[in-house]
Amino acid sequence: MLQVPFIRENKELVIERLAKRNIDAEQSINDVITLDEDRRNLQATLDNLKAESNSISKEIGNLFKAGKAQEANALKEKTTQLKEDTKQLEQELNDKAEALNALLYQLPNVPHQSVPKGNTDEDNEEVYREGDIPKLVDGALPHWELAKKYDIIDFELGNKITGAGFPVYKGKGARLQRALIAYFLDKNTEAGYTEFQLPHLVNEASGFGTGQLPDKEGQMYHVTGDNLYLIPTAEVPGTNLFRDTLLNESDLPIGITGYTPCFRREAGSYGAHVRGLNRLHQFDKVEILRVEHPERSYTALDEMVEHVKTILKELKLPYRILRLCGGDLGFTSALTYDFEVFSTAQDRWLEISSVSNFETFQANRLKLRFKNSEGKNELAHTLNGSSLALPRVLAGILENYQTEDGIKIPDVLVPYTGFDKI
Repeated sequence: MLQVPFIRENKELVIERLAKRNIDAEQSINDVITLDEDRRNLQATLDNLKAESNSISKEIGNLFKAGKAQEANALKEKTTQLKEDTKQLEQELNDKAEALNALLYQLPNVPHQSVPKGNTDEDNEEVYREGDIPKLVDGALPHWELAKKYDIIDFELGNKITGAGFPVYKGKGARLQRALIAYFLDKNTEAGYTEFQLPHLVNEASGFGTGQLPDKEGQMYHVTGDNLYLIPTAEVPGTNLFRDTLLNESDLPIGITGYTPCFRREAGSYGAHVRGLNRLHQFDKVEILRVEHPERSYTALDEMVEHVKTILKELKLPYRILRLCGGDLGFTSALTYDFEVFSTAQDRWLEISSVSNFETFQANRLKLRFKNSEGKNELAHTLNGSSLALPRVLAGILENYQTEDGIKIPDVLVPYTGFDKI
């Protein structure tokens, strides 16, 4: 959530940056400033009334002590009116605060200055590319055909049990999936991230804390009986570990990693681009999260990008990095880099990771602060990234490593799988 003082002091900049998202925010920003002025005026009036009421209460006590009961009782009538006025003002103040918060919850994060203008993913900027695209054998197959051929993933069985988008991994397919999870976690912990096992359901406050609510409410599975939500990513429970937390500056930075299944209701379209593992309602992902000092959060973002690059280099998958344009930027993000792996059999790029800096946007919702060197409470910066999302990494491995007599396993994964070919 954007901070009101920041909006007030940087009105034109906020409007200009939100325009990168193709949002005309001028009216909303003016409404925020007006509501905040009204709220502050009401607060000042309320403070004055309370001060006057306290002063009169002391005077009444002194009059009773002096034996001037008639004068004291006359003043008590005035305090009764002041209490009624105070109650009315408190209600008006609450109404203004709720209206202000409701408006702020609808405003996305302000994009970083480096975010390019654009409307869709076609306007994203490629900033890096590495790896040679392999030449496949004649008759190379997409991963959903390979999965069927080698009996390692059963999409029809998952559809029978649950529905489309819930695959069943079998035999060496399940073992390869488990190997990827272990490998990703080992890489992350070696890089200094502390591993956590996190809940797979979260409450409403956690959804609001990281910005999934109210923005992505329709994309989350909702357990109505308990008003809980299945997590769309480990970012939600992981970041909420620090909700309502006051850290010391010396605690920073904090880095955590965790594996979770992820659940997304996203309405899928039809066609090859969403077949097989390309888009699922349940999938596995290993996440990295950081809580950083504002002065070094963009250095941390670069470090996270470099970390994901090392994993893809070891897997020897061709990949590229995109800087997302304003129109494709997530609601809570100030700057996001997407990693895409090239699927040779499908002849297209598949997104496998997003690494983002949210600056203070999530921290403001979470009330995640630290005590700075001056002894003042300051909002921290939060960052997160996929390291990595499994389905499309697995798709890339199956397709890019296919040979005439099977699927070769990347060398770095063989100690985890126990086999080098499917």
